[in-house]
Amino acid sequence: MEKIVLASASPRRRELLERAGVLFSVIPSTGEEYITSQVPCEAVEELSRTKALFVADVADGNTELVIGADTIVAFDGRILGKPCDDEDAVRTLMSLQGNTHQVYTGVTVLQRQKESWIPHTFSECTDVTFYPVSEEEIRCYVKTGEPMDKAGSYGIQGLFGVYVKGICGDYNNVVGLPLARLFYEMKKLGIDLKG
Repeated sequence: MEKIVLASASPRRRELLERAGVLFSVIPSTGEEYITSQVPCEAVEELSRTKALFVADVADGNTELVIGADTIVAFDGRILGKPCDDEDAVRTLMSLQGNTHQVYTGVTVLQRQKESWIPHTFSECTDVTFYPVSEEEIRCYVKTGEPMDKAGSYGIQGLFGVYVKGICGDYNNVVGLPLARLFYEMKKLGIDLKG
């Protein structure tokens, strides 16, 4: 097993770390996810910490770092989860079209020090603006099934990306992992994720 473990089943996070040259293994967190805060940055930090801690409990003794991450979408200060059905996805996307919303990703890196784990947690926020999109276009998109496992009912790297007017912030954060910020935060701690 690698010394770095990604506590996520997300293929997008896995791909981002691989492209960055990080050697890691994956142990998806299967613990219960719940949040106690409705403040988006606090909620994603809490979720990332929960994922990382769950996986740290089951990781083997060679593991030195556990990376947990979670992404949420917020609009008008309200957290938008994954859609529960097609109509929920349509409602969410109708509210986002023609507007600017925020994508938050919380990251917790647990660093092993002897028999304990030292947490390093941060969150990143990116503004995403959509062009106006018709209900017909949204319904066609929802029929693809793509939005059903995504916070905010879309993936910027997927089919709905054609409606993105612009972003302010880190594109990779919207995909699911603020890679540059992760590397920067680890560098401040003297950790080389590629080393």
